[in-house]
Amino acid sequence: MIKSVILFVVLLMGMTTLVAQDGFKMPAPTKEHEFLKQFIGEWDTDMEAIMAPGQPPIKCKGNMSSKAVGSFWVLNEITGDMMGTKTLGYQTIGYDPATKKYIGTWVDSMTDHLWKYSGTVDSTGKTLTLDADGPSFTVPGKTCKFRDAYEFKSKDHIVATSSMLGDDGKWTVFMNGSMKRKK
Repeated sequence: MIKSVILFVVLLMGMTTLVAQDGFKMPAPTKEHEFLKQFIGEWDTDMEAIMAPGQPPIKCKGNMSSKAVGSFWVLNEITGDMMGTKTLGYQTIGYDPATKKYIGTWVDSMTDHLWKYSGTVDSTGKTLTLDADGPSFTVPGKTCKFRDAYEFKSKDHIVATSSMLGDDGKWTVFMNGSMKRKK
């Protein structure tokens, strides 16, 4: 523990010297980073998963705890119950001013894939859409395109939709539902 503190202090001193010498400025958050603050809080989630066409959807209830990581990122922890199986997922979302894209990651207790997101907010300023490549649910070894959309209906209500791009070029929704802020 002492070694960690000493290392941190040495790194901090070195960074302070670099800033003083070269005039390096830490980046400031943008309006896109501010947009992400809408996630921050505690949420009840009520989702439906569509496992196959023609089959009834599976209900998934859970919670999302969203925290700020400084002024640039949000960290969403999502827990739930899917057909009696406890699920856990972690999502990071930030904004990269260089590419003008929202970026992020997703990992969960159900898959071995690290999802990497890139996306935008629509012209209304209410819907964040994140695209990723991931393993096909139907063909082992194949990857396909996925899309997660978060529509901020109000400060206390988010509609979430997850879709997969089919071989026919059409997006198919496989999960959707609501997140409601806990009061």
